[in-house]
Amino acid sequence: MENREESNFNSNNLDVAIKWATRDLDVNSDILKDRVESMYKADMINNEMEKVLMSSSVELTTAQEPDWRLAASRFLLMELYKQAGKHRGYSSFGYSGDYVGFLREACDRGLYDCSIFDQYTQEELQKASGFLNPSYDLGFDFAGMSMMAHRYLVMDKGSVYELPQEAFLTVALWLGAIEKGPNRLEKVNDIYKAIANREISLATPMLINLRRKQGNLSSCFITAVDDSLESILYNVRCVGMISKNGGGAGVNLTRIRASGSEIAKSPGASGGVIPWIKIINDTAVAVNQQGKRAGAVTVALDIWHADIEHFLELQTENGDQRAKAYDIFPQVVIPDKFMERVTEDGDWHLFDPYEIRQKYGVEFAEYWGEKFDSFYEQLEQDNTLQSKRCIKAKSLMKQIMKTTVETGMPYMFFKDTANRTNPNQHDGFIGSGNLCQESFSNFRPMKVEKQGLKEDEGRIYQEASGGLAHTCNLISLNLSQVRNDDDLQKACELAVRMLDNTIDLTTTPIGESKLHNSRYRTIGVGAMGLADYLAYRELKYTEAGAEVDELFEKVAYYCVETSKELAKERGRYPVFEGSEWDKGNFFGKDKEWFKKHSKMSGKWLKLIDEVKEHGIRNSQIISIAPNTSSSLVQGCTASILPTYSKFHIDKNAKGSMPVCPPFLKDKFWFYQEYKHLEQREVVEVVSRIQKWVDQGISFEMVFNLNSGLTAKDMFGAILEAWQKKCKTIYYIRTIQKDSASIDKRECVSCAG
Repeated sequence: MENREESNFNSNNLDVAIKWATRDLDVNSDILKDRVESMYKADMINNEMEKVLMSSSVELTTAQEPDWRLAASRFLLMELYKQAGKHRGYSSFGYSGDYVGFLREACDRGLYDCSIFDQYTQEELQKASGFLNPSYDLGFDFAGMSMMAHRYLVMDKGSVYELPQEAFLTVALWLGAIEKGPNRLEKVNDIYKAIANREISLATPMLINLRRKQGNLSSCFITAVDDSLESILYNVRCVGMISKNGGGAGVNLTRIRASGSEIAKSPGASGGVIPWIKIINDTAVAVNQQGKRAGAVTVALDIWHADIEHFLELQTENGDQRAKAYDIFPQVVIPDKFMERVTEDGDWHLFDPYEIRQKYGVEFAEYWGEKFDSFYEQLEQDNTLQSKRCIKAKSLMKQIMKTTVETGMPYMFFKDTANRTNPNQHDGFIGSGNLCQESFSNFRPMKVEKQGLKEDEGRIYQEASGGLAHTCNLISLNLSQVRNDDDLQKACELAVRMLDNTIDLTTTPIGESKLHNSRYRTIGVGAMGLADYLAYRELKYTEAGAEVDELFEKVAYYCVETSKELAKERGRYPVFEGSEWDKGNFFGKDKEWFKKHSKMSGKWLKLIDEVKEHGIRNSQIISIAPNTSSSLVQGCTASILPTYSKFHIDKNAKGSMPVCPPFLKDKFWFYQEYKHLEQREVVEVVSRIQKWVDQGISFEMVFNLNSGLTAKDMFGAILEAWQKKCKTIYYIRTIQKDSASIDKRECVSCAG
């Protein structure tokens, strides 16, 4: 438990501090000592030694000497050890040595959920305390330890209360609480080691909430709004509740009548979607995520909606400022029909969903694929529709691209591609994507009925049954830690099991989310550190398409196989019958495809038969989040994209953080920087991964305008992404001419 060899650490001893922090690192510790003694007064060194040493180590960090960032992390760790010991009343350096006592005190202070003592006996907790290993702390670099300290560790009265390994062990105990049988603690230990050794990364809501009372553990939510005031206001409330509980919200607005449509037989009375987006925007700002970060919401609109052009101007600098919403994330829902019209330079028609409902009695927002195409062509021929308006498809695409260059958005959601591989086509459809464009499944609006005002109850509506809000819990595999197939298989099996447990542990913020969890048991196993995985094997990103394809096929197989085993142990998800899984179609591929195209065809064919017999536990299993901040905690490159830069200093309100990939020193030449790559080469890799992902990928495009790129090049990359069946495009980043900077906003949901 306690780091015994350092229990007599003297915080005033500069030599001891430097020796402790630089052991096993490839740095010259004398340089640090000389630098500190020459730049700081003795009393400052004594009183603020950790901070002085930390900032000096950060300044010494370069691409040639990256290990200084590890030393900086250890000096920050010293400060955390000091804070925790002082706040909790023990004098040893490091951990208190009494984990069970720490648990009780954390519960007494109201920081932890006390029901942990109902889940485990005193004897079990005492045994589990032996799992805690302080040496895992030494593996963090400065960016990772800073992120842990500022975002994830539990604070009490402004001071750090828990330490990293206490947090990880408590999280592991909660994730293992669902497990049954005599080897439950062995599974807890496996979970703890995977988290602490940074083999598996937990999404932000899990790492923040999993030891708190009634915490939401889900990252992603998507709701749909009906065309009524009651439904709109109800969904605004849902956004607030989701944000309050640390989730990212997606809101599909396509059913709302367009600007100028009639209300209660009054022509031209509707203000369209923009006024409601402004209210959603302000709700996200007002309700932050437990003080940890601002609320975050993506609002989605189908590209045939009559308000689409105003929607695209939500965040541009020109135009009426009263129609702007700068704190939400716009998302355009695009069917194949639109992309086809763009490529053939055809017309595109815009419609009012209310007028379509009134005349045809259908909800056009719910159509996709051939059904959409057929009805859209019918609407084009209907000259009695007063709201119908014709524009050039290319003109609208140019407006989208112009907006992305200026703002990085809108996100693009390819609706038909997403629905073709939807395993639950028999039970609904996917209307749009989540906040980070990697997680989506069936959702539908809650029917909200009007009700007379009752002052004693203060209610103006009641909730009717039938609504579903897409809900997903996320975990990411840290591929930088994978050395062989055994490592990969073990990580996949553990990740699926952890996520399935999470569904039964979470307290969802809205009722539709609880219903979705129980109906579909959707999970999202993601990945980060792909660039590191390849560099470690001395493969360049743009030359490793076949290797990446093979890697993610294995990830898909191991995850599906584990969910099948869980179905045998715990039962299949409730609407399995009639699903694509039930029909033997995995990831949009049938048996014949696997026979012709997979090197693992024998395993897949056997698994298809086993799933047919036993079912599957989770209706959707794989989604790859951006992992912008959680990859810092893991000490690897974010997501499955190339590293933006081999080495850079991230400067923010909390100071400067050197950021570089883990194998930079030994594998420098095998890391390719995204800012210098041809975008179509990246599309090729992402499309190979998408084949094995049943949900989506947070695919950020980067266009370096210094390389002579034109609008035609940008469109060509977007078109190729659609043609190669990528389901979404997340941000489109641009590096402006004569600038090394990039528009890079952090994802504030999912995996952080």
